[in-house]
Amino acid sequence: MGIQRIYVVAGELSGDILGAGLIRELKSRHPGAEFRGIGGPRMIAEGVDSRFPLETLSVMGLVEVLKHLPRLIRVRRALRRDALAWQPDIMIGIDAPDFNLGLERQLREAGVTTAHYVSPSVWAWRQGRVKGIARAVDAMLTFLPFEAAFYVHHRVPVAYVGHPLADELPLVNDRAAARETLGLAPEGKLLAILPGSRASEVRFLGATFLEAAERLCAERADLTLVIPAATPQRREELEALLAERDGLRGRVTLVDGCSREAMVASDLVLLTSGTAALEAMLCHRAMLVAYRMAPMTHFLARYLVKTEWISLPNLIARDSLVPELIQDAANAEAIAGSLAGLLDDGEARAALEARFAAMHQALCRDASRRASDAVEALVEGRALPASVSPERLDAPHGEGGSS
Repeated sequence: MGIQRIYVVAGELSGDILGAGLIRELKSRHPGAEFRGIGGPRMIAEGVDSRFPLETLSVMGLVEVLKHLPRLIRVRRALRRDALAWQPDIMIGIDAPDFNLGLERQLREAGVTTAHYVSPSVWAWRQGRVKGIARAVDAMLTFLPFEAAFYVHHRVPVAYVGHPLADELPLVNDRAAARETLGLAPEGKLLAILPGSRASEVRFLGATFLEAAERLCAERADLTLVIPAATPQRREELEALLAERDGLRGRVTLVDGCSREAMVASDLVLLTSGTAALEAMLCHRAMLVAYRMAPMTHFLARYLVKTEWISLPNLIARDSLVPELIQDAANAEAIAGSLAGLLDDGEARAALEARFAAMHQALCRDASRRASDAVEALVEGRALPASVSPERLDAPHGEGGSS
């Protein structure tokens, strides 16, 4: 009869993209399958019955989560009741590990098969969490080979599926065509600014990013900016911030969505850490990562996070390819200075573009197909597809080392 019911819970826009690709592949194999849980516009368009809005789980930072904890607990209880009443063949949590792993554990204890898509950075900090993960999931589906190697080492069932964005984005892109698509000038330097998809990210860094851009524009007559707004709410917030920057008048194109087109069109990208940094890498564009969080969250993170880097391009390469400015270092003067250096060094930007293109090629694995293979194997009680070859068992296995 095949798979009939899949409960899937995503926590933010990046999870919505991943979920939509996975659902599309599963629907092609099981046309009668039903999908339910939490999803955004892409997952809903693929047929998910979303029981809560996507932004319900979009809370960033340790301190911020504590403020919203009672509400999040109520939502998790409601989803548990809903899933158990619906009796899915499998529950798949997409990212949002602090929320989803708890729900997965509760459902697994009640007899539901569970999988988690997108590994938390347990290899980097709080490695003891792997014991809780082992109790919560029947399998972890990972993007990166060193993540899969970590779970193999700790004897947690795992499937390394590659990254769907690597499959989705072209291995060759066209800067001139992207500028034409967005109605941007074909000549001159273009800086893409992505302050984040969450309200908290825009609050912490939006004004700082624009101040840094204003400093650059004052010194560079040929520099223009493109800023993708992730949602209508982010657009309103960005418009309010831009209204306060007279030095940016006539230099900014604000677009709805189109973040990939904006990155491809650009010479350089300024963004916060997260999936956007991976996306910029897969668009083969030089970037600067700047990140700021609530002071108490940063204080705690200093003692908990042991990894050398925060951006995915650096973590994948295990090298400092991308400059990172964190917390107090993420100020307008420092950001403007770093961006100026990158704008002036065309050879360095070209070398990064070539390096990112090679990394892109290595991550292409037809991830949605491989993830669907793993889901089918779990539901049917078969062994998971082999995920890591011995030569790739080079993960950081020791103590120490995001979420």
